[in-house]
Amino acid sequence: MRVLFIGGTGNISSACVERALTKGYDITILNRGNRPMEFSQPVKSIVGDRSDTAFMRQVAEEGRYDVVAEFVGFKPEQIEQDLAAFTGQVGQYIYISSASAYQKPPNHYVITESTPLYNPYWQYSRDKIACEDRLVRAYRETGFPITIVRPSYTYGPTWIPVGVGTHGYTIVGRVRRGQPIISQGDGSSLWVMTHHTDFALGFVGLFGNAQAIGEAFHITSDEALTWDQIYRTIARAAGRPDAEIIHISTDFIAGVYPEWGPGLYGDKACSVVFDNSKIKRVVPEFRATVSFAEGVARSIAWHDADPARQIIDEQNSAMQDRLIALFRQALRG
Repeated sequence: MRVLFIGGTGNISSACVERALTKGYDITILNRGNRPMEFSQPVKSIVGDRSDTAFMRQVAEEGRYDVVAEFVGFKPEQIEQDLAAFTGQVGQYIYISSASAYQKPPNHYVITESTPLYNPYWQYSRDKIACEDRLVRAYRETGFPITIVRPSYTYGPTWIPVGVGTHGYTIVGRVRRGQPIISQGDGSSLWVMTHHTDFALGFVGLFGNAQAIGEAFHITSDEALTWDQIYRTIARAAGRPDAEIIHISTDFIAGVYPEWGPGLYGDKACSVVFDNSKIKRVVPEFRATVSFAEGVARSIAWHDADPARQIIDEQNSAMQDRLIALFRQALRG
């Protein structure tokens, strides 16, 4: 099977490339070449500008790929360029959307693929919805062979996930320095963290799968944790018995830093649990087996293995300190 990854070196896509290599697929990666990545087996590389329609059409015609996996399509105009390039040239086009596209706030905390797509808070999510709408129209009108995949918060060795702040080593640095960390709301809302190797198992299982054409899937872990449980798990993996967690309402956070509001109101402030019955039915081998405790321990170990990876975003950390100070001041009246 000939597979083209548009992207291919990111947090999620790199794991999918590795999984596809274990299946013996012929893999080509197309990107700007700005982020080198070593894989366990050789892959072909095309360096170029995905916004150049003529270039993309040439790639499509020369490759005649069975599967194209689009990881870096964020705007409807990018989808138009892909349609112009790959119509009639590909067996299956898989678009990576986002689970944040689902209705916010949700009418029910259990999300299925039939949950409406509606997010009035976050432009990123609205753009993803618009991209999906265009692809569904292409499938209905011309039979363009789409599959839509919606990841939720998916992490790997280079990511240490958070709700408030910045993903990466910063939260570990704060915990290890005895600094408090912020949990939006009261910390009891449910969330799902998915290890990228688990996601890749379901994702690659959709390649060339006739049951996936014209369909949408989310692929997540079945382990639902509260945000406080997530932060305490990170603290233990970082070698600390616990973390000092400051609970701050989303309204207060967004009032101080409006730029943080959309990603909270439109995503992480809501309780979400995903029903993965559909992906399990279509890809029977899919099961998420990496617990968050195991996965985040791997991520912290990766950072600990090289001091150069232990980068604390001091500006973001200072913003958190300011937010905590303002919140405590407000409590004192």
